[in-house]
Amino acid sequence: MSETRTIVMLPGDGIGPEIVAATRQVLELLGSFEFIDHLIGGASIDQHGRALTDEVVETCRSADAVLLGAVGGPSWDAAVARDPGAPRPEQGLLGIRRELGLYANLRPVRPAAALIESSPLKPERIEGTDLLVVRELTGGIYFGDSGRSGETAHDDCSYSVPEIERIARVAFEAALQRAESRGSSPRVTSVDKANVLETSRLWRETVKRVAGEFPEVELDHMLVDNTAMQLVSRPTDFDVIVTENLFGDILSDEAAMLTGSLGMLPSASIGDDGTPGLFEPVHGSAPDIAGQGSANPLATMLSAAMLLRYGLGDGEAADRLERAVDAVLGSGLRTPDLATGAEDETPAGTEEVTAAVLAELAR
Repeated sequence: MSETRTIVMLPGDGIGPEIVAATRQVLELLGSFEFIDHLIGGASIDQHGRALTDEVVETCRSADAVLLGAVGGPSWDAAVARDPGAPRPEQGLLGIRRELGLYANLRPVRPAAALIESSPLKPERIEGTDLLVVRELTGGIYFGDSGRSGETAHDDCSYSVPEIERIARVAFEAALQRAESRGSSPRVTSVDKANVLETSRLWRETVKRVAGEFPEVELDHMLVDNTAMQLVSRPTDFDVIVTENLFGDILSDEAAMLTGSLGMLPSASIGDDGTPGLFEPVHGSAPDIAGQGSANPLATMLSAAMLLRYGLGDGEAADRLERAVDAVLGSGLRTPDLATGAEDETPAGTEEVTAAVLAELAR
């Protein structure tokens, strides 16, 4: 990748600045980038009185991609407890997603071979798992009308054909990208509750129609309750799962536990072509270990791999970074969150792990 691309770095709170700084070193080895640093979340509240400023939004809009660390912490939680109207760090994350029009959340689930014993499932059941959950992020029951009247409450779920079409296309295109990178056949499993819900019937009809645009991708449909069972009984059978907001929220967290470590998972939120994507680790800000040099940067580095693949279209660099992370884990290097006490493990902090990834990339 010879063209210089612009990446906005939003370190955020807690361990965010440490893991984003480590990941910046990795990205510098993989391409030509201009990095722009900005505050978000609690750090922005302390400086500007708001979790997200207009300047940050405009800078992100004009960038090629955005990498975020983590937001939140006890000091801002305490402020909200004293004054419910006080700004919350999470408003920064939700706000940037909304302002950039990021409607698709991508969460890969690929247990590292070196960590496979950490999963609550038997190794032979999850070995070879490599799937991607594509979740619709801005529609459905989370964004429908809700309220209470006496002893009755309601939360309305609504989806339109255009909303379903665009998330379906993201899933089919992701399946093609994954197939090209892995030399495999692309498959999409569309998850719904079409035997009960009218929105799911519309979902299934629309996904079927969009599938006609991607004849090389195999499509099947699965009810959400069956999917929840199959994810823990035969996870290797899945490639790309696409589903609506509520189902995706639940299934992506269930799938995450296949890896045995929520702290190792990256994610991406993307929108229409020309809109920069937002890439971030799934874990929180871990304020209890901030500044101690022990934070695990690997989920953020894997988020950077997603940035390269889905944000900048550089699958080769993404593969290099993912292989480097696997090699470091295979060497036995472990930050405290990954340590099991096994004899072949080597305790390490953020700096040591970063240096090891850089060394692998330099080979």
